[in-house]
Amino acid sequence: MSVRLRIPAALLAATLAGAGFAPLPASAAVVSRGVTIPDFYTPPATLPTANGALIRSEPLPLALSLPGIDSRLPGTATRIMYKSTDAGGGPVAVTGAYVEPAASWRGQGARPLVVLAPGTMGQGDQCSTSLALQKGLIIGTEDNQTTLSIGYEVLAMYRLLAKGIAVVETDYAGLGATDRLHTYVNRVDEGHAVLDAARAAKALSGTSLTASSAVGLYGYSQGGGAVASAAELQSSYAPDVRLKATYSGAPPANLAAVTAAIDGTELVGALGWAVNGFAQTEPELQPLLDKYLSAAGRGALKDLTTMCVGDALFGYAYQRSSSWTTTGQSLSQIIAAEPRLKAFIGDQLIGTKKPTGVVRVATGVMDNLVPHAQARTMAVDWCRLGGDVVYAPVILPNAISPLLNHFGPLLSDQGTAVDWLTNRLAGLPSISTCGILPIQP
Repeated sequence: MSVRLRIPAALLAATLAGAGFAPLPASAAVVSRGVTIPDFYTPPATLPTANGALIRSEPLPLALSLPGIDSRLPGTATRIMYKSTDAGGGPVAVTGAYVEPAASWRGQGARPLVVLAPGTMGQGDQCSTSLALQKGLIIGTEDNQTTLSIGYEVLAMYRLLAKGIAVVETDYAGLGATDRLHTYVNRVDEGHAVLDAARAAKALSGTSLTASSAVGLYGYSQGGGAVASAAELQSSYAPDVRLKATYSGAPPANLAAVTAAIDGTELVGALGWAVNGFAQTEPELQPLLDKYLSAAGRGALKDLTTMCVGDALFGYAYQRSSSWTTTGQSLSQIIAAEPRLKAFIGDQLIGTKKPTGVVRVATGVMDNLVPHAQARTMAVDWCRLGGDVVYAPVILPNAISPLLNHFGPLLSDQGTAVDWLTNRLAGLPSISTCGILPIQP
């Protein structure tokens, strides 16, 4: 039987019913649900001082590639680990992947760089997007636990690469890197990881990027929130990152609204990922979790720490968080009733600072998983702050399923989003829609 290493496990011990994670010798392999995590993903004991500094890199074979005349198509990939700063101000190692495109850049100036922030992948280290780029489909089984992860972000990445845009993808804090849990939808952790990925890509040797390469951000769902946060944080955290344009699709900008909407849907497991990450970030929340979580709730949260999206869909779809609590209250009801939890979730709100560069905010009007209204409100708030915003409501029929209502716009709008971002990086102007936003759905 294998055991996963999690350095901050003590912070989660009470929440996870004393299950914890036993310390392993430095040479022991980390295995998550039957998937061995490569040694590359174990951070060193000491990290560099500078944010975005490269810790290590290695060639990354792509699961989906074709031979080209001069190089592999769509490009040559490098797995990276770089230093970032977490929400508590501490150093954190983040993994990801950089892909040098085989295609030429046909726009003005130096080849641009896009940071791709993945949508929800899960909380197990085997769920990381950089590992999915190598394996395509990840399947594992261990102690009657199975895992299934698909690298669905490859489509957006390859579309960008085909246009000659270099792409760096972040795995976020703790997703891949084996020293901590992934801090799912943590606004600061994700925003920092995105901005530092841009720094790390430019620090790589042997790429076609230059100091003048413009930077764009691309993300949908969890990724949409991550890049929206990064656009807000750029001016204070990473003014050296030449951020020009951001595509933020279906951003979970207001977690209170998202928590209420996602409960009882196909993706209710995401609530467990958020709680696990928040408990790690803010140990002072632990007494509240002890107060409200039942044995079933503690068991679910422990189980979810190693799950990917596919696992959570099979294991927890349509459950309600009220079945995880001692009082029968839902998580959203508990958040509303507890000032400390309410304040913590309030601090995660995106839309309170003017974003850097032009931002295209796309949201499906029928999206009731990551609710349309709260994403639209983020765009409205940015317009009020003087932001350069292009608001793009995506109109599709109601698919009944909240998951389909959420992922429909991801596919239907993706080509338009990639073209829009490419044009901005090529120097073409964009017209703000803030003036007409009040009459848009």
